[in-house]
Amino acid sequence: MSPPVRTTVALLFAAWLIDYADRFALSSVLPTIGDEFGLDLGQQGLIVSVFFLAYALCQIPGGMLADRFGARRVTCWALLAWSLFTAATGLAWSFAALLVVRFAFGAAEGIFPAAATKALVERTSRAQRMGAQGLIMSSNALAAVIAPLTVPLLAATIGWRSTFYSAAAAGVFVYVAVRMWLPAPQDRTEDGDVPAGPVRTLDILRRGVLWRFAAMLFGYAAVTWGLSTWIPSYLFAERGVSLTSAGALMAVPSLGAAVATFLGGRLADRYEGHHRKVIVPAMAVAAPALCLMALSPSLTGSLICGTVAVFAASLCYMPIFAVPLRSLPPEQVGVGSSLVVFGGQAAGMAAPPLLGTIADAASFGVAFGVLALGPVLTIVMALTTPQDTESFLAATEKGKPRADAPAPTEREPSRSPARKHHRPIRRRRTPPDARR
Repeated sequence: MSPPVRTTVALLFAAWLIDYADRFALSSVLPTIGDEFGLDLGQQGLIVSVFFLAYALCQIPGGMLADRFGARRVTCWALLAWSLFTAATGLAWSFAALLVVRFAFGAAEGIFPAAATKALVERTSRAQRMGAQGLIMSSNALAAVIAPLTVPLLAATIGWRSTFYSAAAAGVFVYVAVRMWLPAPQDRTEDGDVPAGPVRTLDILRRGVLWRFAAMLFGYAAVTWGLSTWIPSYLFAERGVSLTSAGALMAVPSLGAAVATFLGGRLADRYEGHHRKVIVPAMAVAAPALCLMALSPSLTGSLICGTVAVFAASLCYMPIFAVPLRSLPPEQVGVGSSLVVFGGQAAGMAAPPLLGTIADAASFGVAFGVLALGPVLTIVMALTTPQDTESFLAATEKGKPRADAPAPTEREPSRSPARKHHRPIRRRRTPPDARR
């Protein structure tokens, strides 16, 4: 990578790391917050879910903002705003206040993914794009290691409220770094990224092929967010593990997820898209691993199966984005990528309260077994989506009038050879006098 690309990757890695660490911070202290406010598991899941509701609703508006005002500017707006609401989480005084603050926090973070993706696309070539994105997105899994290890320890030392103040300060630091050092966009016309001309947002949203990629991400995210939200509570409530020890136990699957995300990006570049080659076998492993995790009688067996499921699912993250990011022109990446991300955040909105309700009614084992439906959905969508840029563009252009098509002309009446009507030859009659 060139120095500007390395700088871009480093800054976006840091921004995504703070983004996910702030989210995981809540899950790491959720039992403590639940005890303080007297919340059952369903209400605790709602605190997580309301974040994803706002996050999902702001995905497409965030893409529109990034396409209109620029990726760098919107990235900075998002960093500053969500850091403010991270600090406000520590000021919450009731369940209702938590819901309001976490909704605002989700809205602030919701405009970030499309802007960050657009910032990377503007500064990388197609050949290196998915590998760079895979390296950046491995920060998400790394945050899943750092937050469970540090947040419970900080919460036990300085209190859970001060922990959120500290996380907000880290976010402000990254905001300053991005604002000062993010390189300017590069000229990528030599790579085939020529301007696509003005395209209405509604036209992009009408592309059914992008919604199928969003459904694919929904299945993946149901697994990752379902497990990351409830594993600490599961270990605490059903296995008798302290929150600090639970954070240490989660480090192994989270590190595996970080490695798998990076490898998935490299595989996506190697296969030039063709996500089916990665997603189908990986999710075919993840689904039974989730079932075995739910049925395992021992803590060790449950953690091993959960680690396998997380690693296999994380291999699929970057391949899901490979074809859209390789195919969409830079002018459409903001809205196009936000539509795909919307599917993942819809899963984050639906999975935590659903699993919490199932755990209340039955057990965490049953709840984790239900997650096996996520990999099944991802496999089905992988089999019904375009595998390369050519087929993706053909799918997006289907049904649209060609720009180079000749203008319609007035049709001439057709004459079918089989139905030609010949004028009969009329013979001139000879007068009677001439016959004589």
